[in-house]
Amino acid sequence: MIPKLTVWYNTKCPVCNAGIDWQRNRLVRAARAGAIEFRDINAEPDALERFGVRVNDVRRRLHAVDANGRPFVGIDCAVEIWRRTPGDQWLARSIGLPVIRQIAGVGYDLFAAVLYIWNRLMGRW
Repeated sequence: MIPKLTVWYNTKCPVCNAGIDWQRNRLVRAARAGAIEFRDINAEPDALERFGVRVNDVRRRLHAVDANGRPFVGIDCAVEIWRRTPGDQWLARSIGLPVIRQIAGVGYDLFAAVLYIWNRLMGRW
């Protein structure tokens, strides 16, 4: 049994918000079963303080915590979401492979950095 995952994301970023909405629609069954929950960090800015995570950290990259208190950030968070998404477990296994995970992590971090800068320039925070 995979523990429940709480994903913290930034609703002020239209790209992030659209991506989570798309994923949430794919995860309806898992969400109803309590396998995953999506939460807006802007509504609860201190939610991840115990991990030393601030709002701007979540604005830069996805963050999640599973029911066992284990944190996931960036590409690792995406992999954990895919693990819980019906039909996407193959993607989690593929991206989770050692060399592929490192390459995907660099790609994720670069895209996230550009997205963060774009949102700042657009005055979203």
